[in-house]
Amino acid sequence: MTIPCFLQPNTIYCGDCKEILTKFPDACVDLVYADPPFCTNQNYEVSKEDEYGTRGFEDRWKGGIQTYIPWMEARIEQIYRVLKHSGLFYLHCSIHAGHYLKVACDKIFGYENFRNEIIWCYSGGGIPKKDFPNKHDTIFRYSKSKKYTYNPEYRPYTKGTVKRGRTQVKGKYFDEGLRKEGTPITDWWTDIKYIHSPTDKERCGYPTQKSESLLERIIKSSSNPNDVVLDPFSGCGTTIAVAHKLARRWVGIEISPVACNLMKDRMIELDANPNVIERSLE
Repeated sequence: MTIPCFLQPNTIYCGDCKEILTKFPDACVDLVYADPPFCTNQNYEVSKEDEYGTRGFEDRWKGGIQTYIPWMEARIEQIYRVLKHSGLFYLHCSIHAGHYLKVACDKIFGYENFRNEIIWCYSGGGIPKKDFPNKHDTIFRYSKSKKYTYNPEYRPYTKGTVKRGRTQVKGKYFDEGLRKEGTPITDWWTDIKYIHSPTDKERCGYPTQKSESLLERIIKSSSNPNDVVLDPFSGCGTTIAVAHKLARRWVGIEISPVACNLMKDRMIELDANPNVIERSLE
């Protein structure tokens, strides 16, 4: 497939993803993972300042959720347009806006194309005094049609399952023995770390950074080598770094210049030779 020049693979675009995606052709991307602002009403700081004097970003919305959701809808509409008919969309959400975004995605992608509500569970961090600790994120998974890529992921059987084997009581999936691959991963993810520690070897100094193992599972299960993976809210570039390691083509979009510089440095360390296109696409 020939990609038009305004969608260049292995490129970091610095700017608003809504504006940049309008320059992309229809149906040109195989997989989209979006980790947008969470509508937390907080300010975040990056560990170092860049030449623009930028040292962080705000997740504050004048008008609150009523402003945030239309802002997101406009960008999800562009994501839908550039996604191939056989493509998949993952939207990473928090408790602050997830239910509103689910309604928006149902409207844009079609209720029938909702595939999964993935719950990513983790531990660590602060413990509130008057509430249950919030220790999970939600990731909504949508297709654009009934035809899409799915490469099952597996985990090892528990010691108890190995000891007793599979039994008839487990229903129609009973067989004579255990699968050599293990048991399929479900929509409840408890085995992927959350980056809390300041000494974590993956940490890039970006406050909302996600672990590479999370993106590895998403990219492996929902794309194939040489597919185009898009992250419209790239942050420090975990998605594009993992996509590169897995032999996918990739496109990262980020509005923060300091984050774009972090991404550029990260990809250079991987010998990825990234193109970096500043805010104007003219």
